[in-house]
Amino acid sequence: MPRPTVHRTPFGSADGTPVHLWTLDCGTGVRAEILTYGASLHRLTVPDTTGATASVVRSLATVDDYTAKHPYFGAVVGRYANRIAHGRFTLDGTTYHVPANDHGHALHGGPEGFHTKVWDASADSTDDTASVRLALHSPDGDMGFPGALDCTVTYTLDATGTLAIDYTSVSDRPTVVNLTNHAYFDLAGHGDVLGHRLEVDADTYVPVDGDGIPQGPPAEVRGTPFDLTGPRVLGERLGQDDEQLRAAGGFDHSWVLRDAGGLRRAARLTAPRAARVLEVWTTEPGIQVYTANQLDGSFTDATGRRHERHGSVCLETQHLPDSPNRPDLPSTVLRPGDTARSRTELRFPHLGA
Repeated sequence: MPRPTVHRTPFGSADGTPVHLWTLDCGTGVRAEILTYGASLHRLTVPDTTGATASVVRSLATVDDYTAKHPYFGAVVGRYANRIAHGRFTLDGTTYHVPANDHGHALHGGPEGFHTKVWDASADSTDDTASVRLALHSPDGDMGFPGALDCTVTYTLDATGTLAIDYTSVSDRPTVVNLTNHAYFDLAGHGDVLGHRLEVDADTYVPVDGDGIPQGPPAEVRGTPFDLTGPRVLGERLGQDDEQLRAAGGFDHSWVLRDAGGLRRAARLTAPRAARVLEVWTTEPGIQVYTANQLDGSFTDATGRRHERHGSVCLETQHLPDSPNRPDLPSTVLRPGDTARSRTELRFPHLGA
């Protein structure tokens, strides 16, 4: 079996800081391309069952496209992924404020979150893996969050074609942290994802109001369009008459995963005719499914293809929205001396068929 490789190429600059593209290649057709800008997963090339290759994540064409405002294509978002209601939370008796950049609420760490930073990078490889480790220092008070935070995100591609993403964070003061990758998946590489089948290993989800803020405790998926306990065609789910779907324009919700506490499967996405299959495994307690409801063709990739509504789907492994204000949900508090760790794996079982 070929040995995985890693190499670096220039990708322009952001405010005078060089941006690089790191390519991990397993040698059998799977190739991951990672930008130091936003620690972004730029492309993930995967063969289908016939051997034809295409990127299964949507991307932008140039560094200028990434540095302009965009809906987080492939980026690592933080310091807090998802929403914090009204951009404020209280920790140990002190109230902190994060800029409200989404309908009066804080989204994905604020307007100058981790997706806007150039991360430091270094590479490593073994006989069976190739990896790039990205590091970022977020100073005390960054976007209103307390504590100086040091984060690492490591992408590792192994010889079987599995891409693992490992996150670690430490802080010198109590803070909250919730990191995820915001890749937009399209396993067919063209068209939309309405014909894809999605299965999520969860029995409950988080109902939200029109701004994406939790309305109450997690609710049973049984009898609702959010029942993805078996493979469901996305277009059929999104086409149902449901208040939650109408408010969001589709799925933009978190599911509470079963069997919290270890690495387990969170979701399985299957392209039409099962040409490609993606399984998402994670240690996180939830997964946010977002069906690109707000994309309107304003963004294009390097081929000129427009990013349209329901043209892709995000499968964001993370803690649940507004957790800093919800003591009933798994805690996102990180204290000095502790390390926040999580792992997500993108597996392609059709490659072993």
